[in-house]
Amino acid sequence: MGRVLILGNSSGGLFDFRNEFVEALLKENQVFVSVPDDVKTKELTEEGCQVIQTSINRRGINPVEDLKLYRTYHNMMKELKPDLVVTYTIKPNIYGGFCAGRLKIPYITTITGLGGAFDRTGLLLQLIIHMYRAGLKKAACVFFQNEENRSIFQKFGIMGKKERMVMGSGVSLPRHPYEPYPERDETHFLFVGRVMKERGILEFLGAARKLHGDKVFFDILGYCDEDYQEMLEECEKEGVIRQLGFHTQVHSYLADASAIVVASFHEGMSNALIEAAATGRPVIASNISGCMEAFEEGRTGFGFTPGNTEELIQAMEKFLRLSHEERAAMGRAGREKMEKEFDRELVTAAYMDEVKKVLA
Repeated sequence: MGRVLILGNSSGGLFDFRNEFVEALLKENQVFVSVPDDVKTKELTEEGCQVIQTSINRRGINPVEDLKLYRTYHNMMKELKPDLVVTYTIKPNIYGGFCAGRLKIPYITTITGLGGAFDRTGLLLQLIIHMYRAGLKKAACVFFQNEENRSIFQKFGIMGKKERMVMGSGVSLPRHPYEPYPERDETHFLFVGRVMKERGILEFLGAARKLHGDKVFFDILGYCDEDYQEMLEECEKEGVIRQLGFHTQVHSYLADASAIVVASFHEGMSNALIEAAATGRPVIASNISGCMEAFEEGRTGFGFTPGNTEELIQAMEKFLRLSHEERAAMGRAGREKMEKEFDRELVTAAYMDEVKKVLA
């Protein structure tokens, strides 16, 4: 059996969006999982993974904390002696990749999104570029989830030994089956994701303040990742929004919504969008890479410019003018698109193809 070490920043993200890949690895390998939390570690352990809890500061650059993370990864790899390291998200990609490269351990990296990293300028941008180059240059394969991210890396000369494109993490069609469109005389716009500026929470709240009413509701599903909780509570008291909190099982909330809203400024590939479309729900989404691939304008949803509250309101108003039958047809078209293009089995097969090449 081979020994595979997975480095990530969320056990929930690994289990919810990549578990089919983990299951495929477990058939022929020992799998070690390094994550900072315990949201889904029980499930991963029961499947057969050996979980190593590793503290990660997901936000910002703190030299002391990042050096500690690098040393932790280095010692972990020296002790476990994995045959392959698989990394997801920014810090595991950079520090895990650098450690694996120095120890001459093959590794596969996935760029799940860039956030605002490459919006920086000057010395900070140069530092980010240097760190990415060091972390990825010896990767056996770098997986990208949209063409824009790949072009940015090519522009700055950030390259592994090979590149490959996948449709995000794909969507688990069995876990997100098609659901008939809700039969009711109400519209529920559902914001899905972490509550933070880069996810478009301010634009969503702006639209909610203008459009909410007796039959138009605005719900938020996700935890507050920045200092917006007081603002959310004020809006909720005024009847503008409803907070649903953070949930690891989201399918029933997607099924209950009229349309899902993703207002992000940056995405690798929006899992919220593809899960909503698989469920049969129209989407209203930012016209950015990582979202545009997941919907078709006027057929499965409506797009708008991120950061533009008025455009978001206009997209919602277009949706509000649709009949029940038109909304349901939009949802069915979204499901068809997911079945043809975003089936997670296709993504898992692409990863296992690269894994087998390395372990061979």
